[in-house]
Amino acid sequence: MDLKSFLIILLTTLVTSSGFAQTNLLNARTPDEINMRTEAQIAYDNDTPLPYGYIDQRDVLWSKSVWERVDLNERMNFPLYFPIDTMNIGPERRSLYDILLTNIKNGRIPNIYADSYFNDKRTLDEIQATLRRVDTTDLGIQQLNAGLPLDPQYVDIRELSAADIQEYRVRGYWYIDKRLGELKYRIIGIAPCARDVNFIDDEDSVLVELFWVFFPEAREVLHEYKAFNRHNTSMPFSFDHLLNSRRFSGVIYKEDNEYGDREIRDYINDNSLMQLLESNRIRETIRNIEIDLWNY
Repeated sequence: MDLKSFLIILLTTLVTSSGFAQTNLLNARTPDEINMRTEAQIAYDNDTPLPYGYIDQRDVLWSKSVWERVDLNERMNFPLYFPIDTMNIGPERRSLYDILLTNIKNGRIPNIYADSYFNDKRTLDEIQATLRRVDTTDLGIQQLNAGLPLDPQYVDIRELSAADIQEYRVRGYWYIDKRLGELKYRIIGIAPCARDVNFIDDEDSVLVELFWVFFPEAREVLHEYKAFNRHNTSMPFSFDHLLNSRRFSGVIYKEDNEYGDREIRDYINDNSLMQLLESNRIRETIRNIEIDLWNY
């Protein structure tokens, strides 16, 4: 190995280490210094997500939109779900739902939508009924009937938390860039799903989409938060990188079609196995498009 190659490798190692050693754990002399960063680290971390390249519509040889369910019970999807208890853990580690909801509240994610087509824009106040339930207990009702002021202890407030999120629904766009001659994927939107907050304890209740986020609008935020890397905790990756690189396991439940983008369950009823096989058929069709591109 010549000197030039050695210096390049050394510089790359140092830059990578400085970029991911954000907790200052090894240099801290007191617990208060664990999350403190030097000015050089702050300047290095002041970066932005890798921008998408411009794609002219004339360069899109073929495309298909698909919708996927990302089940948070699958081990591969755990970085999107955990941690659900943030009381005893640092502020740098949050679940994806906490990140989305926190930045919706503070305005950094400016828009939320009712569906995956992003036609019906909603506000945080409008979706509060989906995220929060307020009930009055029987004793509270008795107080009100007696003409007495309602005691706050008789008001039951239940808010959805990260622990209640069971899956994410992701709308993605597969396309072939004819300039590069390859199949590519881009996320269009993402939505957390949980049981209806009014029937949160009913295991038979269906999952509802709480809100949809247009993914390009959230990339700046998702780039700042790091997901847990079980293979190397000193090198976490951002949520933006995790999602864009498809480091998750999803099952297709809908594709764009001539029937108004009907879901698989709309034409395959009460047969989970056949629905899964149909999902795999759609996935294989997409994969074969790229293979057939190079077959003469």
